[in-house]
Amino acid sequence: MARRYDCNDATDRTTGLREAASAVRRGELVVLPTDTVYGIGADAFTSEAVADLLDAKGRGRNMPTPVLIGSPNTLHGLVTDFSEEAWELVDAFWPGALTLVARHQPSLQWDLGDTRGTVAIRMPLHPVAIELLTEVGPMAVSSANLTGHPSPEDCDAAQGMLGDSVSVYLDGGPTPGIVPSSIVDVTGATPVLLRVGALSAEELRKVVPDLEVAN
Repeated sequence: MARRYDCNDATDRTTGLREAASAVRRGELVVLPTDTVYGIGADAFTSEAVADLLDAKGRGRNMPTPVLIGSPNTLHGLVTDFSEEAWELVDAFWPGALTLVARHQPSLQWDLGDTRGTVAIRMPLHPVAIELLTEVGPMAVSSANLTGHPSPEDCDAAQGMLGDSVSVYLDGGPTPGIVPSSIVDVTGATPVLLRVGALSAEELRKVVPDLEVAN
């Protein structure tokens, strides 16, 4: 049976984060608040757990799972061919609602879906998420909804959809907003805005003036 913890209560938060970290290490699924919507997460390096995550959402491998990290320094072990402009975007907008699509290190033993050698990666601006990520390392995290349903703004909505497929729910109250992160592809010579979300092309161009916008 799923366990739920109120992260607005100091004692419950401490217990919940400990239990969530243990669940992740066991290859189980957890739900956590982020600065956009609630996410369902698993250890990024446990292939079976990532497969369980996709199954829980009813999502195919053709829609690979993004990765959340707790510190920009973690990037050094995960990505390769990361440009100076990519680092400038990290410096300007992390933690926050910017997802970067980068080439991952070919030596990494993970299976996030059909990624074609890339990974969508972000550092969220939410204290509960960052504390968990700092404890367990990179997590595969997708919005905590069934595919085709609205992304959840609170823990009740996430639990109503995912139920006991998740071991631990971390309830941080309503999320600040439902606007998704903006996604920028930094795998090429020029950054390309793939999805406009919380950050507009104009805001991003203040940091990387040559940003292109995908059709």
